[in-house]
Amino acid sequence: MRSAMRQDGVRAQQRDQTRQALLREGRRLFSGSGYGDVALAEIVRAAGVTKGALYHHFSGKAELFRAVLEEVQQEVGRRVAAAADAHDDPWDQLTAGCQEFLTATTDPDIQRVMLVDGPAVLGWAAWRAMDEAASARHLADALTGLVDAGIIAPQPVAPLVHLLSGAMNEAALWLASSAGPGDLADTRAALGRLLQALRTG
Repeated sequence: MRSAMRQDGVRAQQRDQTRQALLREGRRLFSGSGYGDVALAEIVRAAGVTKGALYHHFSGKAELFRAVLEEVQQEVGRRVAAAADAHDDPWDQLTAGCQEFLTATTDPDIQRVMLVDGPAVLGWAAWRAMDEAASARHLADALTGLVDAGIIAPQPVAPLVHLLSGAMNEAALWLASSAGPGDLADTRAALGRLLQALRTG
């Protein structure tokens, strides 16, 4: 009995290691070459597994990409949350989180997977749904708290969430194609002024 349980544990560990290898190599290849230029054979070769092993975990390249995108979004979410949590004041939490989102998405690997290939591979509606699930809810919670506290003037929060989220995503896309050394600093400053305009008083 114990032997069978140990074997089950070993198999589960091997399955997890295979999945992690596929995600790791998929992310490296997708971010480096772009989804369209990466072949399935290249991914399994880099991960050191068979195509059958890949199909055990994912239905194909698109599903693997979706899992990689979810991983990237979670990583950005953790960075945003850490930046926000470094502050006690709710307003400082909002501004620090928004600024960290811009900074995080200047990472070329994140840009390629999350902002360039994400909408193209999954389709706009599916990508937006994932983006909303990953970040819009947290932004909505933060803005609702600030409205309730009187720091932002009373107003419907949903339009504000979409306006800010859209502005930050568009700025991140622009930064992905810009070459100016001061563009990130300028964009962060512009975002700061945009957010400051929401404050009452």
